[in-house]
Amino acid sequence: MNPERIFEEFPAPSYRGAQEQALRDIRDAFAAGNDVVLVRAPTGSGKSLLARAVAGCARHVENSDPSDATGAYYTTPQVSQLDDVAADDLLSDLNVIRGKSNYSCILPDERNTPVNQAPCVRERGYDCSVKHRCPYFSDRAIASNRSIAAMTLAYFMQTAGSEVFRTRDVVVIDEAHGLAQWAEMYATIQLGPRTVPFWDDLRVPEVDSLDRAVRYAENLAQICGRRKDDLLSQDSLSPAEVRERDRLQELIGELDWFVSDYRDPESPTTWLVDQSEPSSARVESRDDDDEPAGGPLTIKPMSPEKYLKHTVWDRGNKFALLSATILNKDAFCRQVGLNPDNVALVDVEHTFPVENRPLYDVTQGKMTYEHRSETTPKIARTIVRLMQHHPDEKGLVHAHSYDIQERLADMLSDFGVGDRVRTHDRDGRDAALDGWKASDDPDVFLSVKMEEALDLKGDLCRWQVLCKAPFLNTGDSRVAHRLEEGQWAWYYRTALRTIIQGCGRVVRAPDDYGATYLADSSLLDLFERARTDMPDWFEEQVDRLSEPDLPEFQPRAALADSGGAGGSNTTPKTNETDTSTTDERSRNRSRSRRSGRGSSSSSPLADVWDTDG
Repeated sequence: MNPERIFEEFPAPSYRGAQEQALRDIRDAFAAGNDVVLVRAPTGSGKSLLARAVAGCARHVENSDPSDATGAYYTTPQVSQLDDVAADDLLSDLNVIRGKSNYSCILPDERNTPVNQAPCVRERGYDCSVKHRCPYFSDRAIASNRSIAAMTLAYFMQTAGSEVFRTRDVVVIDEAHGLAQWAEMYATIQLGPRTVPFWDDLRVPEVDSLDRAVRYAENLAQICGRRKDDLLSQDSLSPAEVRERDRLQELIGELDWFVSDYRDPESPTTWLVDQSEPSSARVESRDDDDEPAGGPLTIKPMSPEKYLKHTVWDRGNKFALLSATILNKDAFCRQVGLNPDNVALVDVEHTFPVENRPLYDVTQGKMTYEHRSETTPKIARTIVRLMQHHPDEKGLVHAHSYDIQERLADMLSDFGVGDRVRTHDRDGRDAALDGWKASDDPDVFLSVKMEEALDLKGDLCRWQVLCKAPFLNTGDSRVAHRLEEGQWAWYYRTALRTIIQGCGRVVRAPDDYGATYLADSSLLDLFERARTDMPDWFEEQVDRLSEPDLPEFQPRAALADSGGAGGSNTTPKTNETDTSTTDERSRNRSRSRRSGRGSSSSSPLADVWDTDG
């Protein structure tokens, strides 16, 4: 790597904000001999441009020996972030490669078939006449041979050990704050009817220890191997059989990894096993003499340092990890298996005026489970007042869970303001989001798990509400295990990170502006508990926290076409018949918006955290 090239590799014609100083600090950090540089860059600071400049410093092929690693990888956990990179003209030399399922076969009779189910994977010895033009293999060949290959973190990890995507000189990871959590998620093994193709044929025991889980994993891997071999012996497979074969191969790899890691005395990984109750049908099918029947299993790693070493740290010589919310350097390094002494931290100054990104206290009580039924109606009324305060501006409500989202949507509809409310479900979240963004109406979008990877610049959104402190689910065994060990700082820091990410959704440039309203009183408590981990620029926002002057609760004034004005207490002139008609039309439209959603593939963050609590 040659960090001195960082300025000439910067892709934009000029610098904005603190980019020039950031490049200087990153260059100096690598020049000082650090193999890993953490770049803490606030939202809107142009992290992708900084990432491209770092990647451009990788060793060139013409200046290296055949055994030297050359070129760079750019990777991010967020599919939407990769889409943004692919669409950015300044980043056109980042050659994007995606998984096979994202490409369609180009054979005349297979136009709607994804490449991972095309004839080349269904039929043994198939000789594809158009493989040289296949969109997947073409993109893969280009990405593997160009100086910068861009891909999602999932694809990057899956290609560990690949002959195509070998070790490179530089690896740049954007949105790297959740690296440990993503690794834990990718390394988690789910064993149940949705993930094991022949689950109903299995005899699943009660698993009461890790040793028992390992023995069962070995046995299941052997069964998967035999079934996979049976499929491989066939000359031709159906698309369903192809999916089963590929899933079996994945499952064998996951189970073998668990067994070998658990039995490795040098491995730092701690494993946990959760087991659900078996279905009644499974219990009834067992004989009296059989051992007790068991239900679906989840095998979870904690602090998967060994997994990250294989899938990430062995893939490059130098690393740049970028994020707005790497809040504690030492804690982050411990979580991902790095030595803090060999890692440099570069802080990028926030150049957005603090007055353009205000925080407002509209807290209505706690949103913990035992207080939620009392607090949620108060928050719903507050959202109506905010709709009155912002009659012509789009708003985003971070509902935290689908349960809270549904309650709020029903209450807002009952208040008669459903005409301005949109929601989404798990399957249609992307389509619903795109529809809301494309609309010129000042609608309010009730979202779940959209605190990250969402660019709502300008009039796309001018205000947002945080309905609940985003604490992790303490019912999750990993979370419970850490709290039993006293890792409360980690618990509060994780929630703070999500809040900071969420606050950055509506202010995307120095001349942009957007308000964030805090509705859960637990947020204020969290700020005090996690204050030592706050970046200076966010602490400045917290210190300016104030209570807004909102209009009195008057739902009719919240409808954009009602003639109400922000902060106004005027009531639209209408008779009772018109009011009834308007309210009914509002409710019908709201129900339509909630039920008639498109079928878009789910965002990668949709199911990372529990969304029902």
